[in-house]
Amino acid sequence: MSEHENENENELLAAAFEAHRNHLRAVAYRVLGSLNEADDAVQEAWLRLHRTDTSGVENLGGWLTTVVGRVCLDMLRSRTARREGPLEAPGADLPADGAEEGTDPEHAALLADSVGLALLVVLDALGPAERLAFVLHDLFAVPFEDIATILDRTPAATRQLASRARRRVQGRAPDPVTERDQARRRAVVDAFLGAARGGDFDALLAVLDPDVVLRADRAVPLLGAEHELHGRASVLNAFLGRAQDARTALLDGVVGAAWAPGGQLRGALRFTITDGRITTIDVVADADQLSRLDVDFLDAREA
Repeated sequence: MSEHENENENELLAAAFEAHRNHLRAVAYRVLGSLNEADDAVQEAWLRLHRTDTSGVENLGGWLTTVVGRVCLDMLRSRTARREGPLEAPGADLPADGAEEGTDPEHAALLADSVGLALLVVLDALGPAERLAFVLHDLFAVPFEDIATILDRTPAATRQLASRARRRVQGRAPDPVTERDQARRRAVVDAFLGAARGGDFDALLAVLDPDVVLRADRAVPLLGAEHELHGRASVLNAFLGRAQDARTALLDGVVGAAWAPGGQLRGALRFTITDGRITTIDVVADADQLSRLDVDFLDAREA
């Protein structure tokens, strides 16, 4: 390739990058909460583009968004490792008139307004993976499959990260009464799952109401031809020695259980608990119902 042709190619590459610069800067700012750091991330993306053969890349914007996402994730993890917050308070790198020196004032003002200081404060409380998953998916509609490649996780695990972050961002502040109730519910659910897995008849008996009802949708093979069982004896027989793969989880924000072998959600258990005993168990395995269920595995949260 001649020097002239090389110059032309570099100019085309630079023009293509410039067409995406504002978008990339917006992504980086929402993830990092600092325009200075966002500019660093965008500059790093440009350097990586310049060093990479992108002739086979069909969607350059998507490719660059992924690169910026990886750069931002590394920067967030570096902050966490040093136990540091952003270099500036959210929005502190914006002058009083809403513009950053050397940038388009209107663009800077729109950027600051679209993010909002309150949102940035909440985002600072999230872990790096949660923050990236939420920002890329909820604010920029990046598919979970693409975000999963950045985080090196399954799409299902990435979806859970975004879901957990979304609840915090939406301001679901812990209510002391709710927290205590959830703790009591979890103790009962954990006791039920432990007794069922271990085949502990007495322990299982202790957490079931005498008139407990077990209901299952038609996708559940657990009950054979039956879709509803009544009484402690029937429910004991259905669960004793089973539920090996079930894990305690929040189902639409309420403590229950679910199983997801290989990261694929396959079923869930909803519980009605009264006075420390389980009065109703609903087994959900229908794919449509599961797809509408917001599942947050508690052991994954604590890991």
